[in-house]
Amino acid sequence: MQFSRKRRGLTNPQTEVYGHALQFYGQPPLENISLSEFEAFAVDRLKLLKTVENLGVSHVKLSEVYSKKLENEFKNLNFPYRTDVDERKSQSGPNEYDKRRKDHISHFILRLAYCQTEDLRRWFIQQEVDLFRYRFSDLSAKHKLEFLHRNNLQYDTISVEEKKAMQDKLVNSSYAVSGITVEDQDFYKVPFQDALDLVRTRRVYLKAGYVYIPHQDIVTIVLNDFRTRLSKALALTARSLPAVHSDERLQPLLNHLSHAYVGQDYSIQKNVGKISLEQIDSGRVELSGKSFPLCMRQLHQSLRENHHLRHGGRMQYGLFLKGIGLSLEQALQFWRSEFIRGKVDADKFDKAYAYGIRHMFGKEGKRADYTPYSCMKVILSNAPSQGDHHGCPFRHSDPELLKQKLQFYKVSPSGISQILELVKGMHYQLACQKYFELTHNIEDANFSLNHPNQYFIESQRVLGGGKDIKRETDAPQRPQENPTKGSGAAREAAAANTSQGVAEIMEELDSFFQDA
Repeated sequence: MQFSRKRRGLTNPQTEVYGHALQFYGQPPLENISLSEFEAFAVDRLKLLKTVENLGVSHVKLSEVYSKKLENEFKNLNFPYRTDVDERKSQSGPNEYDKRRKDHISHFILRLAYCQTEDLRRWFIQQEVDLFRYRFSDLSAKHKLEFLHRNNLQYDTISVEEKKAMQDKLVNSSYAVSGITVEDQDFYKVPFQDALDLVRTRRVYLKAGYVYIPHQDIVTIVLNDFRTRLSKALALTARSLPAVHSDERLQPLLNHLSHAYVGQDYSIQKNVGKISLEQIDSGRVELSGKSFPLCMRQLHQSLRENHHLRHGGRMQYGLFLKGIGLSLEQALQFWRSEFIRGKVDADKFDKAYAYGIRHMFGKEGKRADYTPYSCMKVILSNAPSQGDHHGCPFRHSDPELLKQKLQFYKVSPSGISQILELVKGMHYQLACQKYFELTHNIEDANFSLNHPNQYFIESQRVLGGGKDIKRETDAPQRPQENPTKGSGAAREAAAANTSQGVAEIMEELDSFFQDA
């Protein structure tokens, strides 16, 4: 169903919201948009938040390099990044109004997608806060004051005369403030009850019920306010989910967004049959030890030791092997040879497991071409339980067990500390990327890791082998979640049928993979 977009006019209540470069997202959007635009906005904002996360770990926040790279991402994705622009139409691309509209709508769409679990809420809040910090810090002093007053934060800057009169007290009571910096920066006069954390730690000057806060600390107060508002808003949004999920057009879109992967489609097999079974863990190549990400290395080791993997492990590892180039015949041979070494005889394997493997390759049932799991899917769905070996080791392993595993794989003590620090900060994909850098002896991977099969391809490139595998990276990219191309009507028709189709396919596939 096609939704019409309302014509913009002077009476549009959104005009006031989009009249400013930055907002607290207190008022939800009121207009109707098409499903294709709904998904396009959400995917672009997700790309932006992923960039914020990666840059926040790789660089000092608000440093020159950090700000430059983030500004470039704003430009590439058509989000508002400057405050000194007007409403006039640019010669190419959307005008500032349209960018602010996209910023507003996309934020609320991702609220719907990321309010569903505590982990999703925590990740979304952290990235939105970091994004807000960058944008607020980029405002001029005038625009900052306007923003505070517009959001009922009645914090005024003190005059030059007041600063001179209180200079000694401001220097003595404010962290990292000297006589020179007092003259060069703004101080805000704030009711003390709005800055209790700063008062408690004695980092500000307190007089007659007001505290005098230097610019770098007013940012902290505004961020805390934004974080509190967003946290409460997500809790309220979660209560409305049953009503949203009753709409069969939106439910699959929102569920997919929370696990969204927008990189290369690794279901496109350009290297079928180019990997031999012997290469996986023997001989000169030994792919499992050199080029498998830790999650797949863990599954492979468990399979070799126990001669069996439970349903979740077979799905995750089987699709990964398919993605790196294992043919159907090789996959059947690989799984059969390993299972019959355990408690499953050849006849039971053919009856209970072979059909499921053929189904995974699109040769049975609905003949769907199933895609290898992305990092987000591994991290956020189907968490492992007792006896399982699937999932993400950086997300699902106890830190002490993870440390032992990294030690076993000969990661240096300093490297282990770096990885565990990233895990502590819940940067699981960045921890895996650090593992890649340490095990391949490189300083900077120069890519953003989002997929186990991407890890394999990049490893082969670094190691200088696998020419056929390297050609796979030249294949046309077919983003799994990117809706920005193609017919809008076709995409909306597909979205309307997604819920039922996905449910039927996954239910059928799961049934084939259940343990006998």
